[in-house]
Amino acid sequence: MENSIGILENFMKQSTTIKSMFRSKKSSIDGASPTSTTHLSPKSISQLSPFANSVIARCSMILDRQTEELQCSFESEMLESVKQPEVYARNLLEYGSYQALQVVNQRSDFLSDKEIRRLTYDMMIAWESPGVESETVTKVDGKKTVGPEAFARIAPACVCVADIITVHNLFDALTSSSGGQLHYLIYDKYLGSLDKVIKVAKSALGLPLTSNLQLTEAEIILDVDGTIPTQPVLQHIGISAWPGRLTLTNYAIYFESLGVGLYEKALRYDLAKDLKQMVKPELTGPLGARLFDKALMYKSSAIEEPIYLEFPEFKGNSRRDYWLEISHEIMHAHKFIRKYNLKEIQQLETLARAVLGIFRYRAMREAFRIIPSHYKTLLPFNLAEKLPGGDIILETLSIRLALLTARTPRHDDVDEKRHPSLSPVSLLALTRLGFMPPDVADKGGKTNFLVGDVCVGEINPLETAVKHSKGDTGRAEAAQATVDQVKVEGIDTNLAVMKELLFPLVELVRRLQLLASWEDPFKSLVFLVLVCYATYRGMMKYVLPCIFVVFAALVMWRKSSNMGKPLEAVRVTPPPSKNAIEQLLTLQEVISQVEALVQAGNIILLKLRALLFAALPQATDKVALVLILIAAVFAIVPLRYLIMMVGLEAYTREMPLRRDCSDKWLRRAREWWVRIPAAPVHLIKSEDSNKKKK
Repeated sequence: MENSIGILENFMKQSTTIKSMFRSKKSSIDGASPTSTTHLSPKSISQLSPFANSVIARCSMILDRQTEELQCSFESEMLESVKQPEVYARNLLEYGSYQALQVVNQRSDFLSDKEIRRLTYDMMIAWESPGVESETVTKVDGKKTVGPEAFARIAPACVCVADIITVHNLFDALTSSSGGQLHYLIYDKYLGSLDKVIKVAKSALGLPLTSNLQLTEAEIILDVDGTIPTQPVLQHIGISAWPGRLTLTNYAIYFESLGVGLYEKALRYDLAKDLKQMVKPELTGPLGARLFDKALMYKSSAIEEPIYLEFPEFKGNSRRDYWLEISHEIMHAHKFIRKYNLKEIQQLETLARAVLGIFRYRAMREAFRIIPSHYKTLLPFNLAEKLPGGDIILETLSIRLALLTARTPRHDDVDEKRHPSLSPVSLLALTRLGFMPPDVADKGGKTNFLVGDVCVGEINPLETAVKHSKGDTGRAEAAQATVDQVKVEGIDTNLAVMKELLFPLVELVRRLQLLASWEDPFKSLVFLVLVCYATYRGMMKYVLPCIFVVFAALVMWRKSSNMGKPLEAVRVTPPPSKNAIEQLLTLQEVISQVEALVQAGNIILLKLRALLFAALPQATDKVALVLILIAAVFAIVPLRYLIMMVGLEAYTREMPLRRDCSDKWLRRAREWWVRIPAAPVHLIKSEDSNKKKK
């Protein structure tokens, strides 16, 4: 035993970097059976599998501690529930892994170290088979792979690699082509892309771009577009468009128009303040034509009119969609800050979480050309806005952030070691990477155990909230898929579908009209008597409740009779197909009809305005007298009798005994209405339209 300890001490003295520690374990790292691990530690842990012992041995080297010393610390610091025999091996592995990753996270270049990348992957493999009795690790193509739970427990310990809110979405994106199992080559490619994105973003801090933008101390450049001549960004003002450079920071969007070889002064569009900002996709084109769906529209109360930023590309609109997502992420992060009135260190941690999410999003986009779907986004605040019950996620996150300043940790604070989320880990990560000044992170205090939002043997409340919220996501996605399937093109086809769906209501109205026409006097009379009796006895208030009860009974009956059967499709006979010109003519006709309806409505309103302002004195006198009579009737006659009287008048209008008299009164009313003049309207050209023409 003493001889083995001496060998380990000599090895540790000769190894000057963590990388050299891993190099001697190359065969174990590559997935071979770790038969030679005993020389790394004086003693293997009996509860762990050989591969888990290999991982713990490497963690011990990083920590410069013996494996038995690491095990003793685990047993002395952790609660009894964490040390139960059925979970002992896995929780010990988590403890050692998190302790090692705490040291690894202190390095600004750990993502560049392939040995560390492999270690984190091996931690996941060992997590799935931690004990001596564990089953064989799942394999794809004969190689060891990682499942979703292991990835979700280890990856968030490196806050740069994954966020606990979006970790499952990240895993789904990485394994979209491998059947739900993560291969090391994919994992390594993702980390390499993430490392490249972070280095590119960090290098932007020293470019002349920063001096031109005049950024604040805490402002970080997240991405820049428009610097390549073949991929410009165009800002549309009126009917003109001008190329330039677009920059997004964690506080604003900047656009610099390209002048004669130089960029002009940057225009700043704020995303942080409560200015009722709106960023949404928009259509743009030459000379103001709305042809191409490749632009963003930014609107706020700080600018007079919206600005349009176009991202020209030959196929699709992926550039626009990417900028839309990352701009929304910053907006939602600041909205979250304002809603929960977060303090300075909490604000910085919130923005740091959003910044790291955007870096991960960029890494996936550049490495795999993947832009996740609506409910699978890798941006935490965007996801919380879109998921059902996302407000619960944000509320839980605000509670976690409140703990950042709730207490001052001590060196021997055991509870702090169990709850690493009490530190601004995202902010500390950005500080170590060189994006933030060192004194900024010191405002939140320091702890001894910083590994993100994961705790040994415990489930983070934030992760629980995400799982509960995502429980309804599958149903929401399935429902949205059915919506996408039933969407049809063409005005005529959509009208045909609507007509078929509204057939029961149309049929009911048709039958009521048939009764009101008195073509069958007996049926019409019976219906009239029943309605009048129900109104007189005060039974009309039960009509709507009875209708809803009937619908509820119908729904339950259909549920019991159609158990397990698919819903029968609505059969619609589409109208004859039309070419593009015919569809445009149909659209023009529909627009003309809508315009005519709007004009008729405006005429009615203008005539009423003329009556109210006494444009026709004689008519005004009659209107005033009628209004006084109506007011007296409403004051004296009970409401149910008024309803019965109005119903009787409308229903018996086509009755043979009343038809001639009703036609005469309606004719006189129309003639009187025609003689009412409309109030004048004067159209004034706005100054904005004159400016645009200039």
